[in-house]
Amino acid sequence: MSNYFFFIGLPYATIVIVLVGTIFRYMNFGFKISSLSSQFLEGKELFYGSRPFHWGLLSLFLGHLIAFLFPKSLMVWNSVPLRMLILEIAALGFGITVLYGLGMLVMRRFKHKRLQKVTTKMDVLVYVVLLTQVISGLWVAYFARWGSAWFPTVLTPYLRSLFVLDPDITAVAAMPLSVKIHIVSAFTLIGLIPFTRFMHFLVYPFPYLFRSYQYVIWNWDPKKIRISRKLVNGVRSKNN
Repeated sequence: MSNYFFFIGLPYATIVIVLVGTIFRYMNFGFKISSLSSQFLEGKELFYGSRPFHWGLLSLFLGHLIAFLFPKSLMVWNSVPLRMLILEIAALGFGITVLYGLGMLVMRRFKHKRLQKVTTKMDVLVYVVLLTQVISGLWVAYFARWGSAWFPTVLTPYLRSLFVLDPDITAVAAMPLSVKIHIVSAFTLIGLIPFTRFMHFLVYPFPYLFRSYQYVIWNWDPKKIRISRKLVNGVRSKNN
């Protein structure tokens, strides 16, 4: 029964929650959707943590997407052992990169008191789910190796069966615990989108990609104004 709940009930519940929650939040709180960046509170550790996290995560997402959309092409690629080995090593490297970046972001959140003030319980939950997702992925990569070989024959048919409303969990139910945790954490993470900062990915301001450049012109020398000792409206400048 647990397999039916986690691999049939949870995916469909996730889809409903994402669709209904996203539409409701956008219609009622559209202008409040934001990533709530904390860069102004601390920027250095954010830079060195977010770069490996985002680039590694994007690479892994594209890899999973290719395996889902083009399973036969992936199997042809893996027909040469050296190419499969290169692919597996690259995926493991990206996974370690994501874990490193995520670790830095988590430590950054709890290291600085200013960031603790703006960290919500939902942020903590997201970090827990993300860590579970990444660690279980590395667990799969090490103990259930050659995922690029069995993904097209096990997970791709399962995911496609969900889309055609004819779920088949026979193969997934027989997979190791690490794979099951990885799948469940992925659906859980997707289901959290309407309630977290992840919403800003769905309302990305695409018109900004096509609008003309805006010019910002200073009416004064910014270097001089920062070191100015002059009084402004009877108050000494605090920019120095």
